[in-house]
Amino acid sequence: MRFFVYLIVFFSFFDLFSQLPIMSPFALSLGASSFLTGLAVGIYSFSNTIGNVISGFMTDRKGPFLVLLTGLFASSVSLYLYMFVVGPYSLLGIRFLHGFMEGLIVPAAFTFLANRAKESKRGRSVAISGVFVGMAAIIGPAYSGIVASKTSAASIMVINGVIMLILAILAIFFLRNFSFERKGKSTTGQHFKVRELFRHPGMQRAFAGAFFLMFSQGVLALILPLKVEALGFDTKMTGMLLSTFGVVAILIFLLPINRIFDRVRPMVTLSFGISIMGVSMLFLSQMDDLVYLFGALAIYGIGFAFLFPSINSLLIDSSSPEYRGKAYGYFYAFFSIGVVAGSSVIGYLDLTYNGGFMVTGFVLIGIALYTILGMRKKKRYA
Repeated sequence: MRFFVYLIVFFSFFDLFSQLPIMSPFALSLGASSFLTGLAVGIYSFSNTIGNVISGFMTDRKGPFLVLLTGLFASSVSLYLYMFVVGPYSLLGIRFLHGFMEGLIVPAAFTFLANRAKESKRGRSVAISGVFVGMAAIIGPAYSGIVASKTSAASIMVINGVIMLILAILAIFFLRNFSFERKGKSTTGQHFKVRELFRHPGMQRAFAGAFFLMFSQGVLALILPLKVEALGFDTKMTGMLLSTFGVVAILIFLLPINRIFDRVRPMVTLSFGISIMGVSMLFLSQMDDLVYLFGALAIYGIGFAFLFPSINSLLIDSSSPEYRGKAYGYFYAFFSIGVVAGSSVIGYLDLTYNGGFMVTGFVLIGIALYTILGMRKKKRYA
């Protein structure tokens, strides 16, 4: 059952990462302006935010099985609709629907996994889920880049829809025996108020880390495919570049170094991860040679590998099972908002490729410095 949930996590992120090399070129091919292109990348994540929040509340009330099943079936239907895209505005509508439906899946899946993780091994448990995210980051962009160069972006989305439909059918058999205990009136979850999530310092840091992780992903999704095309390469090369950071991340998740996530405070690994991601963005802004671009994405993978488990560990440490569904709902909502902000803001500023990467790099490094200074100040007055 646990492995099957990991499989659902993998294909949910596979669908997300397989969009990265193809969505901006697809929007441009339909006649979209630079602003509409950024919006086409970001609107998926905007509606995903709404789906994430609804998923969190539904998971706490109904349990993860019903939410996962609904999300998988609905995502499959929305992916088939890409066959009917005729222009930039129909693309925006379908992207909105797709993002909303798929937003139901991930919070429920991660709530299921988090509630079954031993506290002493929660860091490595999160790292294992990171392996599946990393695998999706490796396979998704490479797969879509290669297939899209021979067929079309719509074909990629239809194939993803078939996979989601198969997962939905399998979920009926593998997860239907999962028992969900409804919380009684006397539990702490019954008296929980959403604003308490946003008052908890650990939750605030987890939400901020999620936002800036995906802010950088939104920038990559928008700018990297266009920069690669400007250098004379096709979507296949974009896919290979984006897969590079996944290869590096998955190695860190699997190797014995993953014990660091149980032994070192999440705030330390968070600060390290986000600063390394910032450095990689600065490298991307300065490099036009393909070899150096691969190197910059490898550095990005190191940062991703440290940041992803850190923010998940912070969330688990800062929440109880009674409202963890809501916590993960808002957590992945910040993931989605980050992508919207990254793609839309950089698209709106209409910067050069290098300028967009440079601004993002300075933002990430600034956040890392702010986090480190906050830790030192807290230690000084403790």
